Amino acid sequence: MTEQEQISVFDMFKIGIGPSSSHTLGPWRAAKLFLESLKKQSKLNSVQAITVHLYGSLAKTGRGHGTDIAVELGLCDFDPVTFDVNRITPMINEIAREKKLHLAGQVHIDFNPEKDLVFHHSESLPYHPNAMMFSVRLKDNSVLEEIYYSVGGGFVVKDGEVPGQSTTRVTLKFPVNTSAELLHHCEVNKLSVSQIVLENEDSWRKESEVRSGVMQIWKVMTECIYRGCHASGELPGGLKVTRRAAELNKKLIGNKTYSGIEEWMHLIQSGGTNFKYILDWVTCFALAVNEENASFGRVVTAPTNGAAGVIPAVLMYYYLFGIPSIKKMKGENNSSDSEADDELIRFLLTASEIGSIFKKGATISAAMGGCQAEIGVSSAMAAGALTERMGGSPQQAMMAAEIAMEHHLGLTCDPIRGLVQIPCIERNTMGAMKAITAAQLALNSDPGNAKVTLDDVVKTMWHTALDMNHKFKETAEGGLATAVPISLSEC
Repeated sequence: MTEQEQISVFDMFKIGIGPSSSHTLGPWRAAKLFLESLKKQSKLNSVQAITVHLYGSLAKTGRGHGTDIAVELGLCDFDPVTFDVNRITPMINEIAREKKLHLAGQVHIDFNPEKDLVFHHSESLPYHPNAMMFSVRLKDNSVLEEIYYSVGGGFVVKDGEVPGQSTTRVTLKFPVNTSAELLHHCEVNKLSVSQIVLENEDSWRKESEVRSGVMQIWKVMTECIYRGCHASGELPGGLKVTRRAAELNKKLIGNKTYSGIEEWMHLIQSGGTNFKYILDWVTCFALAVNEENASFGRVVTAPTNGAAGVIPAVLMYYYLFGIPSIKKMKGENNSSDSEADDELIRFLLTASEIGSIFKKGATISAAMGGCQAEIGVSSAMAAGALTERMGGSPQQAMMAAEIAMEHHLGLTCDPIRGLVQIPCIERNTMGAMKAITAAQLALNSDPGNAKVTLDDVVKTMWHTALDMNHKFKETAEGGLATAVPISLSEC
């Protein structure tokens, strides 16, 4: 956490592969960064052998989160944004069978995952619980070692380097580290939160690139929801958890037929505005994303993979039910595609800024702060964004974010068998519902009467994280992970 940390919307929302941003995407990216380091040092072609050491939470829940898989694919230099998820199992099986690794896609070396991936269950490194060390033996028998930390949300820090600088250093028009600073910029410049973010994004890239990039994020989110709503069976990992989104989707759609995402969304929209109907769909959307995430599917880290279903569920709710209701109240029968796109873009811009405030002032890593740092932050992001798009002021948006997080404070991370399934998947539905409720509360409240600010709750969340027992920080050593013992024989 540094005062000068600069975070773009594309840092908070990353396209990748499940099931965990800190345990899968982070290690994957760390492996690729290590390859780049070897290339810069002209050492890649001299590598004779490699051993990867995993510490702390990466060791304790690494296998359940696919850390071993991510490291192997990263060392092969595959891109988590574009790698075909259907190739994951065949590729990992091939490495295990051949005991060979095609390092950076260039150098063939002997590699036995059983002995060259070392899980140090009782050891942690001081900077962060998610630590990994890459150790290579070169052809001259010298050893090169580098340590990386996966600090949450897919962010990676190399040991000894300044954290948080995941993008090129720029001069931001409106520097923001706290909600107070953000509200000051909004008030002085008479701009909304999303407008402030769009102005800042201009420091990195053209507005047209920002808009197209954010729409690509939305596209991946919708595709993930759609896939999850049409995939049945058991989730991998041995818990025998049955997917529920597809069954719920079938129940809600009934006998209606459709072809593709657009027709499917139109059918959902035409189903009415009954409270239970909408409630069921929000649940379905969140379940769909996190069932895909648990299956090593392509998701958007928002701001983490374990909490990847909250923001897509709330945004889909707004897109299908919120925007039409607002248009109807205003007497506007039609809205252009560009207007709808602008609503989606501004929602995600606002959400990203709220997430960055939490990352700068606290943490978005469950291994550091428990599940409050994942579901809690994503719920706050969604709540603030929804509030702005529903016509709320910047003050009301911050109030909604505060309300959402306030009611996630102290939430532990206690995944059974270290898998991102129980209680993780259902928690996304709860986070989405709390976000919508928080937005409604804020829209019907005077933020001037609020007793707790967003900055207060960010600070409180960080202190809660520091006070939280390590057993409840993604170690699978406490809570449901131990209260509901499931043996291998039962699985």
